[in-house]
Amino acid sequence: MYAQKIIYQLKYHPMETANFKVYKYRWLMLAVYMFIIAANQLLWITFAPITTAATHYYGVSDLQIGILSMSFMIVFIVFSFPASWVIDTYGIRIGVGIGAVLTGVFGMARGMANNNYELLLLSQVGIAIGQPFLLNAITKLAARWFPIEERATASGLGTLSMYLGILIAMLVTPFISQAYGIGGMLYIYGIVSLFAAVLFLVFAKERPLTAPCRPDQEERSLVLDGLKDMLHNRSFYLLMLIFFIGLGVFNSVSTWIEDIIRPRGFSAEAAGITGGLMIIGGIIGAVIMPILSDRSRKRIPFIIVALIGSIIGLTGLTYATTYSLLLTSGFVLGFFLLSSGPIGFQYGAEITYPASEGTSNGILLLMGQVSGIGFIFALDSFKSADTGSMTQPLSWLIGLMILSLLLATQLKESKLINEPNTTT
Repeated sequence: MYAQKIIYQLKYHPMETANFKVYKYRWLMLAVYMFIIAANQLLWITFAPITTAATHYYGVSDLQIGILSMSFMIVFIVFSFPASWVIDTYGIRIGVGIGAVLTGVFGMARGMANNNYELLLLSQVGIAIGQPFLLNAITKLAARWFPIEERATASGLGTLSMYLGILIAMLVTPFISQAYGIGGMLYIYGIVSLFAAVLFLVFAKERPLTAPCRPDQEERSLVLDGLKDMLHNRSFYLLMLIFFIGLGVFNSVSTWIEDIIRPRGFSAEAAGITGGLMIIGGIIGAVIMPILSDRSRKRIPFIIVALIGSIIGLTGLTYATTYSLLLTSGFVLGFFLLSSGPIGFQYGAEITYPASEGTSNGILLLMGQVSGIGFIFALDSFKSADTGSMTQPLSWLIGLMILSLLLATQLKESKLINEPNTTT
């Protein structure tokens, strides 16, 4: 009702000019938010680069170590909507604060678990519960603190922190675990996560003194009302399918990167470098592409370009037989696939107005968690029994990416991004 009232006022009592103030504090708010997200993702993917060492340390199978990471996807499915409801009902500081506390407390609990796998898994689930409280607030924070022409940039930086956490885990974990042991490494990561949580709780504010945009570009309906509106939005349905495929591809490829390239004679070190380049490419893309999208005030062309580049990168990763082509393909895949995320999140928030950003963001992330679980099992189940090659199931993923590109051509451009807004 409030949103309808605002729209009515703008329609029949339009403002000739409007100046909206933005505050420098928005960057500090974004920084502490990015830090806690990076810490959460660092804890998620900790064991990916040290799977073999972890199996010996805890005395369990590869699959049981894999479950430590997969638990995040499973838990996200259960807690995504409750987390969005809390964020929309009680705000960013409480909603994200819950995720920060869970990340800090259970991050430290991992460090105290020693070689007790059951306690480790319980701590991992606690961290996983905190994840949707953090990730589902990306576009909410962007809308609350940033003007419309900076929101894809803010969402891109928020998403960038996810990739930074993953990259640090991939590159640093093997060295720290060798120097201090797995138990020492987990304790160090626990201190980092607790520090990030404290910083967020100390510096986070709910909203600026005045809104950074027109009222009709800020106010949103709550989860259930917004969900009803989304069910009648064709473009959002298409976007859900695109995220289902794209995030599923990223989750499965990043999980099985070593198994993907090993049958072609590449080493574990090559797998680590390829995975690292994929994340580095994503970090660069997540900075560049959203800024270009904001400046051009367009979303669809950048989503389409990102999908085309992702298909090229995935094809190279699937069939590359030379080291240089493998590394190039990993970088290209990361640059385009991961840069499409923040633009897609912001586009989803814009086309589903007045639905809550937390709702649209949560649904899109939920799609990737569901498909990630399915794609991870599919790549493992349909690999060659003789050689272990995953070429065949990867070719199916390429086909799905082509389908997502065709779906993207049917999307309609966001109207909200082209509406005038003057900030000071």
